[in-house]
Amino acid sequence: MILESIPVGSFQSNCYILGCPETREALLIDPGDDADRIARRLERQGLKPVLHFHTHGHLDHVGATAALKARFGGRILLHRADLFLYEHASEQAVVYGIEIPPTLPVDQFIDEGTEIAWGRLRGRVRHTPGHSPGGVCLWVSGGGAEADRIFTGDTLFAGSIGRTDLPGGSMGQLMRSIREKLLALPDATVVASGHGPLTTIGRERRANPFLQEG
Repeated sequence: MILESIPVGSFQSNCYILGCPETREALLIDPGDDADRIARRLERQGLKPVLHFHTHGHLDHVGATAALKARFGGRILLHRADLFLYEHASEQAVVYGIEIPPTLPVDQFIDEGTEIAWGRLRGRVRHTPGHSPGGVCLWVSGGGAEADRIFTGDTLFAGSIGRTDLPGGSMGQLMRSIREKLLALPDATVVASGHGPLTTIGRERRANPFLQEG
């Protein structure tokens, strides 16, 4: 698998490119800003995005989707519960002094257990509400030679967890999502979050201060 991470925009949200080395089809996770930078990276690798996958609907995770779909095509994926955030992302951006184009219609709503495919690669969705009602994570198998990965959006970070003070947020839901959907994974699973560096499930289980009992 071809894997690249690009921190984009003023929020430095991580956009991930997952490319199939055989078919050159790519999955984009959270293309939040800097569409031209993302496009150049895709073209440098000879990749064509066929899926635009959103871990949630906040503006810093969806802002470049319309421009990239107009340039390359591809289907837009989102959980239905975050549609209200996604559809109003350009209005939210004005509050932060940011301009993003209006969002395009969602092509496929995803939910717990949805399997997605690009080229010869596969991923499976885990619904992890808390940061937002429609927050999801994407589990991707490493295929044996590499570690499995879970792309967590703003649910779980290295040493921290997602905020829950935005519309639709819930601390109780977030903690249940992390404990039931993420900490159930093997310790070696690599966590690729929406902001900040990579970590592992095992490291967060042992050292994340928000996940320690008491």
